[in-house]
Amino acid sequence: MLQNTDRISIQVGLSGYSFKIESGDREMSSGWMTADRIFTTPELQKRYSDVEISVFTPKCTLVPAQFYSPEMARTLLTEVTSVSDDDSVSAVQVPSLSAVLVFSNSIGETLSKVISETVLRVDGTKAVPLPEQYYMLAALAFMPEYNKILASYMDGYLHLVISQGKTLLLCNSFKAGDFTTALYFIFMALKKFQMNPEVSSVAFRTPLTDEQEMLLYRYFKSVDRL
Repeated sequence: MLQNTDRISIQVGLSGYSFKIESGDREMSSGWMTADRIFTTPELQKRYSDVEISVFTPKCTLVPAQFYSPEMARTLLTEVTSVSDDDSVSAVQVPSLSAVLVFSNSIGETLSKVISETVLRVDGTKAVPLPEQYYMLAALAFMPEYNKILASYMDGYLHLVISQGKTLLLCNSFKAGDFTTALYFIFMALKKFQMNPEVSSVAFRTPLTDEQEMLLYRYFKSVDRL
């Protein structure tokens, strides 16, 4: 198997996947791809120094670390979202926020497991698929703006994280059947926190069409892709 020391981050949803490869100061993004291409995409047949696998699950809740215990994980998640008895529930620490992200990746897809088994690190270890919201929270540290607005939109859900400085204001998912509805939820959140989009930047972790990007530029100072 081919090896390299580059870093790959993969986003997985019900409709397919995308990936980004970072090598030094160079980046390459795939755009959204359908699941049937996974075994014919050469970039997914290599090993990497680091592998991140993100799942677009809306089944998440961020809990202060002092209020979390493993035996309460399922209860905490069912308080905010629908969780069936068959859904697996997990948790991951978010040390920068002194919090725990409780989640379920049981959204009806199996692609993340296949990718986890296929795309390995150089040492042969597997990456654990984690929620998109986990990587969004991690990305806040690399956003220079004081008002940080970070979104992902995929499979009919908007995932939205907003912070001011080091204070997290929002980490949530909203059901949005189209991009216009997703924008509505963004604007409602900004209004709640008294943020003016005309002087704010918005960043997206998911691929944007030219039409979606132009629509965002109508309302925001700038649009970034992470």
